[in-house]
Amino acid sequence: MQTKTALSSSRQTLSRWAIMPLLIAALSAPVQAAQLTTLVDFNGSNGQVPFSELVSDASGNLYGTTSQGGTSNIGTAFRLSPPTAGQSQWTLTTLANFNPTSGGSPLAALVKDVSGNLYGTTSQGGAKNWGAVFKLSPPAAGQSQWTLATLVNFGFSNGADPMGGLVRDTSGNLYGTTAQGGANAWGTAFKVSPPAVGKTKWTLTTLTTFNIQNGGSPMAGLIMDASGNLYGTTITGGSNSSGSGTVFRLSPPAAGKTKWTRTTLATFNGTNGAVPAGKLLLDASGNLYGTTTTGTISGLGTVFKLSSPAAGQTRWKLTTLTTFNGTNGGTPTAGLVKDTSGNLYGTTSGQRTTSLGTVFKLSPPVAGQTKWTLTTLVGFNDTDGRMPTAGLMRDTAGNLYGTTTAGGAYGFGTVFKVSP
Repeated sequence: MQTKTALSSSRQTLSRWAIMPLLIAALSAPVQAAQLTTLVDFNGSNGQVPFSELVSDASGNLYGTTSQGGTSNIGTAFRLSPPTAGQSQWTLTTLANFNPTSGGSPLAALVKDVSGNLYGTTSQGGAKNWGAVFKLSPPAAGQSQWTLATLVNFGFSNGADPMGGLVRDTSGNLYGTTAQGGANAWGTAFKVSPPAVGKTKWTLTTLTTFNIQNGGSPMAGLIMDASGNLYGTTITGGSNSSGSGTVFRLSPPAAGKTKWTRTTLATFNGTNGAVPAGKLLLDASGNLYGTTTTGTISGLGTVFKLSSPAAGQTRWKLTTLTTFNGTNGGTPTAGLVKDTSGNLYGTTSGQRTTSLGTVFKLSPPVAGQTKWTLTTLVGFNDTDGRMPTAGLMRDTAGNLYGTTTAGGAYGFGTVFKVSP
């Protein structure tokens, strides 16, 4: 039986820090004028080292997690409220301080339901110290305290170290991945179902286990299409000898069946990218977009498109849209967001003037052309944050919001806004 001690070294290699080679490159990337604003500087007591994307509500509040800091120094969940009329300062409120029992070190974004409840994962802690799925409920009328409840504890055999966020269906089921554990120790995809009527216990179901040949160590969360298919990435494994990661699909059971069907849609081989650690993006035509943290000649990652099969075909087509080379950023560890014109936006964790990270825009080809255009919108300088490892959130006005894992006034990371 695998033990936590025996797995400690492999667990360390799976951390986001371990896939961020920090090299110094000269500045020569095109830069588009964009305004960077720091909305909050984390100081430790209110959280530190945020790895998560942000989510918003109808009032413009932003919600996220920090992997460290807070009262137990193993992370927080927070809300960032926009300025009131006549003011300019955003207000940071800690909604929960994680502790070893509830789970600790949340690395991923939260997901919100129509009642305002927030759901997420912790990569460590919980009853067996292999991570947990939690629910954070807003205060009852007249109260101010949010309620943190653990829905599921991981114990290695049913998965371990969930590093990605959750996706929620219309029935309230939650879906996610674990980077380790399961029958083959290479991670799982899981479903957490709400209690039956009159019950209180949530049910954890393993949808698939990874075995390195079909991929291994999924770090990112899943996305869902209108038919209930789930899509995700693994940072290692696959059918070729390089073991550079995969893109997979999980299809729900056919009528009367219980088994989900896993299909490998793409396998990375180094030359076309390697180590896809970020969540995928699905467009209206069924194409998938994502990033790889390494691979290609530069070794600094790519943005890719995976085109859905043509009618009567089954093979997905993998296309590299851009390659990072240091001068234009490098080592993207997160997924992408898309605007109505088809532009893609994302972050790189390093590889510019001082390896402090960028926010970039990738524009589709103009008529008659095939080449996508990569533009650096922001380069971080430590004072305003460094190493943005999470994806971005985009509002209807085109503003982008994200987090940096370090830098800022206290060196513990920031929440930022990039205005067009």
